[in-house]
Amino acid sequence: MPARLTSHDRGPALDDREATLSVALARLRVQGAIFLRGEYTEAWAYASLPSRDAVAVLAPDAERVILFHVVAKGRAWVETLDSERHWAGAGDVIVLPYGDGHRMGGTEPATTISMAKLIEPPPWQRMPVIRHGGAGAKTDVVCGYLISDHPLFDPRLRALPPVFVVRPPDGPARDWVSASITYAADQTALVAVDRFEAPTTIPELLLLEVLKLHLATAPADSTGWLHALRDPVLAPALAAMHAAPERKWNLVALAREAAASVSLLDERFREVLGVAPIRYLAGWRMHIARDLLRSSDLGVGAVARRVGYDSEEAFSRAFKRETGVAPSGWRLSQ
Repeated sequence: MPARLTSHDRGPALDDREATLSVALARLRVQGAIFLRGEYTEAWAYASLPSRDAVAVLAPDAERVILFHVVAKGRAWVETLDSERHWAGAGDVIVLPYGDGHRMGGTEPATTISMAKLIEPPPWQRMPVIRHGGAGAKTDVVCGYLISDHPLFDPRLRALPPVFVVRPPDGPARDWVSASITYAADQTALVAVDRFEAPTTIPELLLLEVLKLHLATAPADSTGWLHALRDPVLAPALAAMHAAPERKWNLVALAREAAASVSLLDERFREVLGVAPIRYLAGWRMHIARDLLRSSDLGVGAVARRVGYDSEEAFSRAFKRETGVAPSGWRLSQ
């Protein structure tokens, strides 16, 4: 995840990278809407509908959906069956790029309740508003979905984590997220027994903005990276590294995943992504490490093991070379 930026942190290279990301992501074709509001009070926790059921309710003609939750007030955790627990506060955006089943909850221990028990089955007469929990502090969440056939959201490639949290930097971006979600929720209305009418452009722009923020620290040029997900040689190698960054990968093992020779794999990485395969892997591990350090409860040693380092010391040295700051110091700055 990207560090919060101040005016003196920004330079020409970063501006160029963000501009490249903006152009590349603008080519994505997504559509979606706000569909749910949650008003939770401590203590609370719920388990989402299974992904297949969520698709059937939200987009019956789609193979899968992208889910996002904007925390408008309070603080919440989120996890999938295969992910670490991540935390999000007011103004943060939670993204589940593959629509995986997940759990969410507040700051106090609570029994997890199935979403099926909290929400009425469709058709809905109005946009559902879930009110659940005890009598404690309140957390407001606005939920939306999107659909896209781009390989970025193909669960077989796992180009993105199953869940990640984006914290827009203070200033116009954060204010825009808050105002846009409020407007979209207020404008959502039922126009038929089985159809909502809602501003679709806002969820699309929101997804593009949070992806740009999330991918700002990904290795290699973003235009090349998005193109690489369609490349028959690169895609399987990337999928293997993304799915298991903790494995002791080498060129021979990656070439085997790609069903290509070592020389061809190395050539394609350098040609399309501008880096050697092992250099890409190192950058991807640091990208994941930033994400885990900023929004999860994992200790530095656990993060090190999650991204393929045998010792906390070796990871700390590599992280400091990459960022200029030790992992614990970087985490505090976030």
